[in-house]
Amino acid sequence: MLGEFELISKYFSRPVRRAVLGGGDDCALLAPDPGMQLAVSTDMLVEGRHFLSTVAPDRLGHKALAVNLSDLAACGAEPLAFTLALALPRADGGFLSAFARGLYALAERAGIELVGGDTTAGPLTVSITAIGQVPAGQALLRSGARPGHDIWVSGQLGDARLALEVFRGRALLPGSAFDDVRRAMELPEPRLALGTALRGLATAAIDLSDGLAGDLGHVMRASGVGATIEVDRLPRSTVLGLQPADLQYECLLAGGDDYELLFTAPPSRRAAVEDAGRRAQVAVTRIGSVDDSDTLRFLGPDGRPLAHAFAGFDHFK
Repeated sequence: MLGEFELISKYFSRPVRRAVLGGGDDCALLAPDPGMQLAVSTDMLVEGRHFLSTVAPDRLGHKALAVNLSDLAACGAEPLAFTLALALPRADGGFLSAFARGLYALAERAGIELVGGDTTAGPLTVSITAIGQVPAGQALLRSGARPGHDIWVSGQLGDARLALEVFRGRALLPGSAFDDVRRAMELPEPRLALGTALRGLATAAIDLSDGLAGDLGHVMRASGVGATIEVDRLPRSTVLGLQPADLQYECLLAGGDDYELLFTAPPSRRAAVEDAGRRAQVAVTRIGSVDDSDTLRFLGPDGRPLAHAFAGFDHFK
């Protein structure tokens, strides 16, 4: 049976290249490049709350890191290092091998390295702290949206929530379509290249982890503005587009787990934003505008406000 330190040594110990000192001592040592600030984000995934028990361990490893990298992307930061705290019901070698494989595959692709953490026995819980760097004064914040600015999103929205509704029995999809939306839920792609490309272009940004309505609300409150979203403009997959309108709206506006970037920019920067998307190889879509109200409006196909109440995900509601 694996002990705590054997577990760490076997599955989570690799030489570090960028950190001054990685795992093994009481603290890791990081040295950001000159003129850079550190960006730090922590996210926790709890079985039954953030992921289903049926998720493949390699996909769980990927997602646990991806949700933290998405926060760095929303700040325009370049990843440096991360720590991992892992609670396990038991030290299962098969689970750990696959989990580590998914974790490290994304870490290597993103150029980020594991530099420490902790393990313990308990309900399956994964907590990662990701550390990045961004040029001083250039971090993307939530507080820079201004009336007249465009609102943009990257990629497509709603598929992760649609997959969840299939698991809940509220939607039914054929096998290939379900595989596609389940992949969106379990293997989100952090938009790191887009985040850095938007430095100096975007005026505010956030990653969509709790649903567009809730996350855009965070930007509105931080910036002291209102917003109008044209729902027909929201980018969605063909699979989601075939669902009933009410389900589409729920998935698009209140779904969560998209891990796309929502950001604002002046209309004068539209061509530059589209070019940033091309360079990052991700679609960007203009979905609405910022205004000087204190409300969030969603306009339907007829141009009238939707008579729906949409809210983001809240862990305690």
